[in-house]
Amino acid sequence: MPQLRTAIVGAGISGLTLGWALRARGTPVTVLESSERVGGQIRSWLEEGFVLEAGPNGFLDRDGAVARVAGALGIADRFRPASAAGDRRALFVRGKVRTLPSKPPELLRSDIVPWWAKLRLLLEPLSRRGPTGVDESLARFGRRHFGRHVTETLLDAVQTGIFGGDSERLSLRAAFPRLHEMERNHRSLLLAAKAMRAKGTRAAPPRLASFEGGLETLPRALSQTLGDAIRLGVRVRALEPVAGGWQLRWDGGGERFERVVLAMPPRVSAELLRPLDASVATALEAIRAVPISVVHLGWRPALDPDPQGFGVLVPARERRRVLGVIFVSSAYPFRAPGGGTLLTTLVGGAHGAQWVGLPDEQLVGLVREELETILGIKRPPDLVRIVRWAHAIPQYEVGHHARLDAIATALRNHPRLVLAGSAYRGPGISDCVRESLALADTIAPTTAAPPASAAAG
Repeated sequence: MPQLRTAIVGAGISGLTLGWALRARGTPVTVLESSERVGGQIRSWLEEGFVLEAGPNGFLDRDGAVARVAGALGIADRFRPASAAGDRRALFVRGKVRTLPSKPPELLRSDIVPWWAKLRLLLEPLSRRGPTGVDESLARFGRRHFGRHVTETLLDAVQTGIFGGDSERLSLRAAFPRLHEMERNHRSLLLAAKAMRAKGTRAAPPRLASFEGGLETLPRALSQTLGDAIRLGVRVRALEPVAGGWQLRWDGGGERFERVVLAMPPRVSAELLRPLDASVATALEAIRAVPISVVHLGWRPALDPDPQGFGVLVPARERRRVLGVIFVSSAYPFRAPGGGTLLTTLVGGAHGAQWVGLPDEQLVGLVREELETILGIKRPPDLVRIVRWAHAIPQYEVGHHARLDAIATALRNHPRLVLAGSAYRGPGISDCVRESLALADTIAPTTAAPPASAAAG
């Protein structure tokens, strides 16, 4: 049976992984990318001995999908887990950096939250389930189970590290599906954890990981495998249905394909789809993304004391001007030269729009003031680099699943038109890889995974 020619518009990690997986199954693929490079927000570079990341700093490979792809691509030897120090997390709360306990019972002995908030935690087993059929916010869920203080401290810090969002707007079911399932199945999260321990189903949490040379090692390897199937500098301007497929038009050309996958940010896909289906475009535009400015500061020789652990997150209730600080040289020692310190500070998100667009000099000044307040760092950095993202992290807000359902229903009227990317069912690198592999299985089913040599070629 002949395979349908497929165009994938967008060469971020989702588009590249899908293109690689489809090609391994014998599907003719063309990947169209408007910029002159692949990888999307994943961009790594070496400067003065430091490996800097423009976007994500690592990934949690919960199901091993990234490791399997890396093995098939022949880059498994460049897979680098974070150091053991990277398992240690901290929060800046009540004017001080406080270590986050690794196990929930240890929270009762820590100084993260005051004694009266700990007493409220003891009532968690009595928590009730949320109303059936209601898409509940993360904050509302948290207040029911943990009380207001723990929700605004711990739960908000957790979402800040993933989404940089607003706990009052994020959808529990969409943004934290595991918590939603635990509540549906067991009512209480503590009772759910107890049941998982009794069944022996509670695995050790995965460790953050990256690649030697930075995260861009992965999209580079995918790009190399896809070869001339990738066309750079091609900005698709129009998408038109034609008999048996789709006509794509871009500056200076165009081509007909049987199937089209839009692996772009929702707002960009919306522009392309509005002439075709305004309802889909409207639903896509409702998936907003928050801005982030990434500020890298490096020191040689290393700071004394040198910050240790993964980093420190700052809940919104603290009213600071940064989302958090990643201790890169501690969590990923291979990303800093010997005797050097590299810290990455994130500014912006749902609560920091007033800070994210400051001119470079003012932004760096803000970050240095916050580092002095939070970590006591006064020494001027030897390296300063800033990366700005106007639309950094997609927000899975209340109503997210309803929007996805509406989009899926509308797309039934447009055969072989598919959406992919981080804005739908998981924002992280491992989420994108997993979802793209699953989509490849749907588009081009196979009874067995291709051998590594076939997958890599």
